[in-house]
Amino acid sequence: MRGFFFLAGLLMSASVFAQSPANVQDRLKAIAADPVALRTAIDGGKKITFFCANCHGEDGNSKLPDVPNLAGQNPAYLLEQIRKFGSGERKDAFMQGLIKVLKDEERIQVATYYASMTVPPSRADAALVPQGKELFGKLCVRCHGEQARGNEAIARLAGQKSTYLQTTITRYRDKTGVRNNQLMSIATATLKNEEIVAVANYLTQLP
Repeated sequence: MRGFFFLAGLLMSASVFAQSPANVQDRLKAIAADPVALRTAIDGGKKITFFCANCHGEDGNSKLPDVPNLAGQNPAYLLEQIRKFGSGERKDAFMQGLIKVLKDEERIQVATYYASMTVPPSRADAALVPQGKELFGKLCVRCHGEQARGNEAIARLAGQKSTYLQTTITRYRDKTGVRNNQLMSIATATLKNEEIVAVANYLTQLP
């Protein structure tokens, strides 16, 4: 109930005049460049995300195998995904309902907080890691980077939940997910189910 009244209060107080995505990203960069403002944003984000902890964990490391880790993601990437959920570009009724009540500054704080957290590598099937590494090098490294940590526009995959990775990669391959990305569809088109499992095992054990 406490969470419900908190969200209701945010909804009532949310500004109807949101900044443009570019302005919000510029604000994020300005905060990142100011150590005092960065610390304030991280502390604010920790308070705001209490209602995210049931699924994504208190520190952004997911408690559920099919829910992604948010810890360690690039803050600009996180902020853009928050915007997409809020606008309906990414579809998830629960996520959309939570995010719509957040003001721009609160969204920045959430992204900053999760980005500041570390994501520990998960256990993997060691026998599958070499194959997964080879496939990642052929198909994914150009965009996601040598260490699979992504960038401002592309998700970090290192340390991500294996089940979540398998589900997401399969959806891109089969074009059955709620997100469409031509590059991802092309990169995953030839992957067999067992190869997807290998890639996921490689990625999940990366620091």
